[in-house]
Amino acid sequence: MITNLTGTVVAVEANFYRVRLDSELADECGHSELLCVRRARLKKIGQQVYVGDRITVDEPDWQGGRGAISQVEPRRSLLERPTIANIDRVLVVFALADPEPDPWQISRFLVKVASSDLPAIVCLNKRDLVADAQVTSWCDRLQTWGYDAIAISTYTGAGIDLLKAQIAKGVTIISGPSGVGKSSLINLLIPGSELRVGRVSQRLGHGRHTTRHVELFQLSDRGFLADSPGFTQPALTCAPIDLAYCFPEAQRLLAHNSCQFHNCWHRDEPGCAIRGDWERYGHYLVFLDEVEAYDAKTAASSTPDPSLKSKAIGGGKVRQEPKLLKKRHRRQSRRSQHQDLDLYSNEDL
Repeated sequence: MITNLTGTVVAVEANFYRVRLDSELADECGHSELLCVRRARLKKIGQQVYVGDRITVDEPDWQGGRGAISQVEPRRSLLERPTIANIDRVLVVFALADPEPDPWQISRFLVKVASSDLPAIVCLNKRDLVADAQVTSWCDRLQTWGYDAIAISTYTGAGIDLLKAQIAKGVTIISGPSGVGKSSLINLLIPGSELRVGRVSQRLGHGRHTTRHVELFQLSDRGFLADSPGFTQPALTCAPIDLAYCFPEAQRLLAHNSCQFHNCWHRDEPGCAIRGDWERYGHYLVFLDEVEAYDAKTAASSTPDPSLKSKAIGGGKVRQEPKLLKKRHRRQSRRSQHQDLDLYSNEDL
């Protein structure tokens, strides 16, 4: 019987990790998943385990379906909020209707994905609710932005086979606003997942959150799909100088011309190669103000507080503690007391 196993963490539940064993090992062992804990040695060195991590399990208990994670392989990538490792691409889902597509919101999601250095697949759901001309219009519009969109319908199944072919290998995380049909899409791609599906709020005009945590669902022997909690306004946290490279249109302009200044922010600098009449330039300017504010806030918070001191607490971690005030907390030496008395005496003379 195999004692050392390899697999992928598909979910984190409190202090336990659900591990999907590699297919060839699962066939040999007769188990597809194990419920694992993290070895104390990994805790001591501060080694975290996230969904998507490739890990090694030792001393499996086959009867109880349990094991212990003893090693975490180096990660190819790590996405924050939600935290998931080894992602190959992001499937960004929007709706053509119910709720109506918002160009600003779509642009924000795509810029967020680009700032994470991950390729994006754009999916337009609910094509059965709109005319073909509207589908074509949005696909052409996204093409000018630099994205090839796939129009699908989770109701009729249109476009699903094309989408499956593009996410058959590797780890794909599905993202997008609430109410666009992400849970319905997962239920269609992975029969048996049975995710709860929410309705779009008539008052607010967008969906309600139905996904509460990150989980990997197995698409095939070589592919996983990760669901992520829905959110409507992803935060932009890239450096201001890097924001332009999150727009494929700006990248095309920079490929043919160079700005006069190497640190150009493409706002009002002379000799700028990007500033001009392209649709999302207005989005760029608004997002630039946002990342500037975030950058200034981050720089201010990183300035050390003179009233605090750093103290090592083990495991490579450091804790900030308030410094003790000398006059209030420390007993004065006899020599200092004599010096104070001499100074007092001299002032009376």
